[in-house]
Amino acid sequence: MIIKAIDARRSIRKYKNQKVEEEKINELLESARLAPSGSNTQPSHFIVVRSNENREKIARVSHNQKWMLTAPVHIVCIADLGCRIKESHFSINENSPQEEVKQIIRDASIAIEHIALQAVELGLGTCWVAWYTQEEFRPVLDIPEDKYVVCVLTVGYPDEAPNYRPKKLLKEIVHYEKW
Repeated sequence: MIIKAIDARRSIRKYKNQKVEEEKINELLESARLAPSGSNTQPSHFIVVRSNENREKIARVSHNQKWMLTAPVHIVCIADLGCRIKESHFSINENSPQEEVKQIIRDASIAIEHIALQAVELGLGTCWVAWYTQEEFRPVLDIPEDKYVVCVLTVGYPDEAPNYRPKKLLKEIVHYEKW
C-alpha cells in the first residue's frame, strides 16, 4: 500500500558508500514519467548525476551542503517552461510572477514526489534539496534559461534512520465546504 511508503519516507542526509543499480534508477525515472500533468504537458526533465565532479559542483552551489556528497546519485529535477510559455525568449527565477510558471512547477513536483515514494519501495533514500539560485545552478549542468531547476533529489542507500517527525492531526488541517 502506498500509504506505507508515504509514512516511511524520510529526508536522508547520510548515505552508504554503495552504488545504486541502474535498474533502480530507471524504475525511479519511470515512476516520474507516469506522473500526471495539467493538459498532459509533461514538463518534467531529469539529469542523473553520478560523477564526483558534478556532484561536488551541485553541492557547492547548494550553499556548500557537503552532506550531499555522501549520496552516490543526484537527480536534478527540471521543469520545462516551454510546455506552457510560448514566448521565443524568456528566463525565470525564484521571483517570476507568471501564473504558468507556478502551474509548471506544481506539475513537475508531482513527478518528483513519485520518485521519492518509489525510492522507499526500492529500499533507497532521498532528500529534496532546493537551496540554490537558478543563476548559479544552471551553468553547472548547462541548463538553458527557459528551464527551471525545481530540486535536486539526492539518492542512495540510507546510512541513517531519522525518527518520525510528528504531523498535525487531520482535524487541524482539513476544512469542509469553507475555511
